[in-house]
Amino acid sequence: MTSTKNSRVTLVGAGPGGPDLITVRGLNALETADVVLYDALISPALLSCIADNIPIIYVGKRCNQHAFTQDNINILIVEKAFEYGHVVRLKGGDPFVFGRANEEIDYVESFGIPVSVVPGVSSAIAVPSGQGIPMTRRGVSSSFWVMTATKRDGSFSEDLQHASLSSATMVILMGVRKLREIVLEVSKYRGSNTPIAMIQNGTMENESCITATLADIDKILLNIDKTKPGIIVIGDVVAEHPSFFQEQVQRVLHSGL
Repeated sequence: MTSTKNSRVTLVGAGPGGPDLITVRGLNALETADVVLYDALISPALLSCIADNIPIIYVGKRCNQHAFTQDNINILIVEKAFEYGHVVRLKGGDPFVFGRANEEIDYVESFGIPVSVVPGVSSAIAVPSGQGIPMTRRGVSSSFWVMTATKRDGSFSEDLQHASLSSATMVILMGVRKLREIVLEVSKYRGSNTPIAMIQNGTMENESCITATLADIDKILLNIDKTKPGIIVIGDVVAEHPSFFQEQVQRVLHSGL
C-alpha cells in the first residue's frame, strides 16, 4: 500500500468533449497518473492517450445510469490514492461547473491527502461558441446566465425565472428531458419569437445544433435524442447562428404563401 506521503489527487477538467480541448496542464497530469477515474462523456480518444499500464476506472453518472453514487466515488478516490499514489480524477468540462468537485475535495482532504485542481474548458461556453453563438454581444446581450434545469427534488430552479426576466443569454445544462416544460416557463417572461438552440455532442464529430424560436419548439423536440445530454441556449444571440437566419427566411416565405 502506498503511504499517505505519496498519495495525491488531481482533479482534471477534460473540457467539453473534443479530445483536443483538454488543457496542456491536464495532459501533463494524465502523464503522471498512477490511476485514472473518469466520468461519462470523456472521449475514448482522450483515454487512449493514457499509458497502457495505468488502470482506468469508469465512475460516470448519466441519467438513471449511475456506475457509482457520489459517496462511492469519494471513497474510491481515497482507496486508490492509498493503493496507487497519484489519482487523476478526470471530469468533463470544468470540475467546478456542476462537477461536485468540492464534495470530492472535502472528503479526500479529510484523509490528509493533498488535492490540486486543473481547470477545464466549460461546455457551457465552449459548445455554443463552437457553433458561432456568442454568450455576449454588444447591443444584444451584456451578460449570460448558466444554470441547471432543475433542483435535486426535480422542481425548476428559481434561477430559471430570474434569468427569464432579464435580457441575459440563458445557458441551461441537463435540461433535455424537460425541454418543453422549460420553454413553457421561459415563455411566461420572454416573447414567443425569442431564439433558442439545442446543441448535442458538442465539439465532437457527430455534433448537432438545431435552432428555432420558443413558439416553434416542436421542431427541436422532433429532431433531438432525449436519451443524450445537450446544451440549451436561449436569447437573441442565437440569431447569430447561420441556420437560424435560414429558418427565419423560410418562415417569412411560408407565411406569405
